[in-house]
Amino acid sequence: MTLASNPAKIQFGTDGWRGIIADDFTFTNVCKVTRAIAAYLETAYSKDRPVLVAYDTRFLADQFAQTSAEVLADLGWTVKIVDRDCPTPVIAYNARFLNSAGALMFTASHNPAPYCGIKYIPDYAGPATPQITDTIVSNLDEASDELPTGKNKDKISSFDPKPEYLKFIYTLLDVEKIKRAGLKVKYDALYSTSRGYLDEVLNHCGCETESFNTHRDVLFGGGMPEPKGDQLIGLIEAVKKDQADIGLATDGDSDRFGIVDEQGNMLTPNTVLLLLARHLIKNKGKKGAIVRTVATTHLLDNFAAKYGLELYETAVGFKYIGEKMRETTVLIGGEESGGLSVIGHIPEKDGILADMLVAEAIAYEGKPLSQLVEEAIAEADGPLYNDRLDLHLTEAHKQAVLSQCISQPPTEVAGIKVKEVGRKDGIKLYLEEGSWVLLRPSGTEPLIRVYMETNSSEKLKDIAQVMETMIQKMDPS
Repeated sequence: MTLASNPAKIQFGTDGWRGIIADDFTFTNVCKVTRAIAAYLETAYSKDRPVLVAYDTRFLADQFAQTSAEVLADLGWTVKIVDRDCPTPVIAYNARFLNSAGALMFTASHNPAPYCGIKYIPDYAGPATPQITDTIVSNLDEASDELPTGKNKDKISSFDPKPEYLKFIYTLLDVEKIKRAGLKVKYDALYSTSRGYLDEVLNHCGCETESFNTHRDVLFGGGMPEPKGDQLIGLIEAVKKDQADIGLATDGDSDRFGIVDEQGNMLTPNTVLLLLARHLIKNKGKKGAIVRTVATTHLLDNFAAKYGLELYETAVGFKYIGEKMRETTVLIGGEESGGLSVIGHIPEKDGILADMLVAEAIAYEGKPLSQLVEEAIAEADGPLYNDRLDLHLTEAHKQAVLSQCISQPPTEVAGIKVKEVGRKDGIKLYLEEGSWVLLRPSGTEPLIRVYMETNSSEKLKDIAQVMETMIQKMDPS
């Protein structure tokens, strides 16, 4: 099958193209997307700069990467391909360090095993902006899906991206402080690219570390490489059983974090962002803006106001946070889906660094992680309660909801007046007493996500029920 006969098969989302292996994610389609990326590279870089190629632990990801490297070599580019599966933040850092023409990363992140994906990372070491991805998508029409000839294989060499990344990471951490703390850590690699990276950093920092699932398994143990509670039951049990200080994990390509406190509680990404904002200011004396997406907790707004910091709200997608990090000094930027970066780091989310910064916070404070969480939430005038509904609708129903909410947004939700309507990404209803609701449609399927935040669990249930009922009533069928 070629893309020419089915052009709808390649769809770029918020972070590149993902598809099901052997269905739409095929070698011919990989060749087509690679040539579309190369057509962009021709306009942005000279060929004396290498193109990096990397991949995660998925089935055939290494062979898709090799095929892509051969296409680039056919086109006259010098290619450096990683010597083993590699975290996204690691190849992103090397894209900048090696003065490259950027990197192609083969990953489907936290998606299930049948998926693979590809994204382009420019030389500034962060996600490609919409302008870049729009150009790549427009190039697809003219891009050939022919397999490479292999005529310039001498232009391809392998390299180890780990040493330079680790050297850089250690400059962002207080290694000696962590060593003196002697932390007991449980680490679940989830068969991901962080194995051989995060465990090595933990050992270097003197942590007593027990690691799980540190081999490549293309089926991810029958689960998903997503660092959430239902995938981390073993990690949670190990932390509680051995009274560890912390449990750590990452997603498949290691750009998202998963953190368990000493009581076995999963920390939400919203909580981790707040915890680390406080740690960077209080313990490390850092300053800068806080950047969050429209779907991320407003506790960060409270915290920024308390310390006189700028607060920027962006559309969903780390590319928008990364763009702000390249424009101004950012203390911390992140999103509720589990990605963050901090001052001094690359403008790309990094689960390895996020995990280590939480361990560092424990080392600085000498307190249990659960206590640090309580203190951070109290300092930001919390707690606030969050939830998300994923409502699967017909396409007609989805469009009816969007049309009505845009033309006539609700004036109240659960008896609370709407004081402002935001349209940065979806429809965001800012309520009078500080609560908010975000309706955000999926760009690739008939699905609307409803994000909510308020100051009590009871009110959260009321808002969720009201929103679901309101949306169901908009069904045009």
